Amino acid sequence: MTSPAAAPKRTRIQREKRELILEAALDIFSTHGFRGSTIDQIAEAAGMSKPNLLYYFRRKEDIHETLMQRLLDTWLAPLREFDNVGDPLTELRGYIRRKLEMARDYPRESRLFANEILQGAPRIMPMLEGELKQLVDEKAQVIKGWMRDGKIAPTDPWHLIFSIWATTQHYADFDTQVRAVLGPDRGSEGRFEDAARFLEHLFLEGLRPR
Repeated sequence: MTSPAAAPKRTRIQREKRELILEAALDIFSTHGFRGSTIDQIAEAAGMSKPNLLYYFRRKEDIHETLMQRLLDTWLAPLREFDNVGDPLTELRGYIRRKLEMARDYPRESRLFANEILQGAPRIMPMLEGELKQLVDEKAQVIKGWMRDGKIAPTDPWHLIFSIWATTQHYADFDTQVRAVLGPDRGSEGRFEDAARFLEHLFLEGLRPR
């Protein structure tokens, strides 16, 4: 068996073709979900033949797994960044802001993740129970440390993180609804800044030590 270190490096054209396939697949999967998507749809969206696509990825599952791993790496980056060195309210404010920026900049990835979760996470459960759980548990201990030091009000760290996820990701998964309800005057790009200010107030005032 060839070790990863000994695996041949991909050429520039091969890397570009893989990225083209992954970009097309992101559109297809985020629109139709895993079950509703086909290799033929992805090949057509990528502008290549099915046999050519299968040269780079043998199965639809391989494409989806690559996208999900990338997504999880991107999605978890803001959570990895906050630690117990800085001021807790500043750290949480930055986390809320970064999550909203991701909702604005990565709506397709958010829909892809939501589709997978709604199906029961059959393809990413090991990631959720492993890498994701480990990171959330680690950051929950940071939040508990802030509480012990009297820097924030008592709270449930896990549900705090869930709540930040839910409120920020809403602006990606339900963006059409948000813009429709806000209307043309408030539903433009400024809606993300409005959301950031509201969520900062909602969470940070609730966590401020009394």
